[in-house]
Amino acid sequence: MRIPCPHCGERGNDEFFYLGAAGLTRPAADAQPEAWHDYVYLRDNPAGKHSELWQHAHGCRRWLVVTRDTRTHAVFSAVDATP
Repeated sequence: MRIPCPHCGERGNDEFFYLGAAGLTRPAADAQPEAWHDYVYLRDNPAGKHSELWQHAHGCRRWLVVTRDTRTHAVFSAVDATP
């Protein structure tokens, strides 16, 4: 899989580290244990287009939101996670 880093150009996915789904909301520090359980252990496993967080660890070290198809690994876009 090739990821188009907006700073370094297209690179192989071996230069990146995967964090997980983009857009997850962390519970408040004083949230109930059930909310923390759901946040840590219950995740969707979508088939199709999905946005994820990747770090270009062996390049510019920036965090990116990569939108890709989880079935084919086709990458649609990669943008900075923090504008």
